[in-house]
Amino acid sequence: MKTQVAIIGAGPSGLLLSQLLNRAGISTIVLERQSREYVLSRIRAGVLEWGSVELLRKAGVGARMDAEGHPHDGFHLAYNNQEFRVDVHKHTGKRMMVYGQTEVTRDLYEAQDEIGATIIHGVENVKLHDLQSTPRVTYELDGKTQEVQCDFIAGCDGFHGVSRPSIPDDIRTEYEKVYPFGWLGVLSDTPPCADELIYANHRRGFALASMRSATRSRYYIQVPLTDKVENWSDDAFWDELKRRLPAEHAKTLITGPSIEKSIAPLRSFVCEPMQHGKLFLCGDAAHIVPPTGAKGLNLAMSDVYYLSNGLIAHYDDGNSNLLSAYSETALDRIWKAIRFSWSMTTLLHRFPDQTDFDQHVQESELLYTAQSKAAQTSIAENYVGLPYSR
Repeated sequence: MKTQVAIIGAGPSGLLLSQLLNRAGISTIVLERQSREYVLSRIRAGVLEWGSVELLRKAGVGARMDAEGHPHDGFHLAYNNQEFRVDVHKHTGKRMMVYGQTEVTRDLYEAQDEIGATIIHGVENVKLHDLQSTPRVTYELDGKTQEVQCDFIAGCDGFHGVSRPSIPDDIRTEYEKVYPFGWLGVLSDTPPCADELIYANHRRGFALASMRSATRSRYYIQVPLTDKVENWSDDAFWDELKRRLPAEHAKTLITGPSIEKSIAPLRSFVCEPMQHGKLFLCGDAAHIVPPTGAKGLNLAMSDVYYLSNGLIAHYDDGNSNLLSAYSETALDRIWKAIRFSWSMTTLLHRFPDQTDFDQHVQESELLYTAQSKAAQTSIAENYVGLPYSR
């Protein structure tokens, strides 16, 4: 098979890139290891930056998001049984959209079906070849070896995919920070305990109250990395969450059976460069952030923004300047998001070696933020998403 851009991975970044390119008249083939049903079963983030909202609209997949999503103008920070609100809209003129990643992926699949895009599921043993000249991708499907010849390859296949290791070791540099705790998350068909997200710093550990819709909630508590999901009953989770949330919200918390429960370790990770020859990395293939601050999916979308613009300029005008600058441009925004996620994680979590002095410094920082317009503006600008470089 031949195509202009081969895309490895049918997660939201791969599907969004395919959607934008196809709408610009650029052919793609998307290769995905898992089934479509498996991809749609993944439970992931649900807070979209305004830049991501606008990009989805540009891709022609914003109708259901606009009808069913929940625009948010701010969020709450809590500590010592008190809280304050960061008014993102007041400080930036922008807002966020609460709309689950699963729904974004579903919308993208349906849009790809409508335009007849080629998505091949169940591929195995994917390998990338000739990245410096005429790239090609080989894979196995139903026991037979297949090949895709292409002009460019987009690696949207996540942290454990084949794309990043295809950049030679002597060229690739990886930066990583592993945090000494994880998030135990529960999804439940219960009304959220608040209209906006609540990030809580508590001496027992961090907690987050979030939502997917008016009837579906997503909650998290910080747990040691040694904890196991099976050791946390629903009742134990709800009891611990109530201890960490401000009393006002703990009293109104509506509990119910979990429909999904998992523990996610936290890490910061960046790969440099994000391009090698005619291979370009997007999303988790190139970077991972702690979920504190909701940057993971949004960073993947900003990668797609830069890469799609570069590819469209290359094919429309023969101008490859944006493609050549892709890694540098994307990494500038990525490292700023890495910094923000790190700062929020450091501010809100209880670390194993943390002293009472450290806890007082955290609480003092939160108090300062509550009283400082400048501090709130800085957080709001980063939370709603820094502007894309043009």
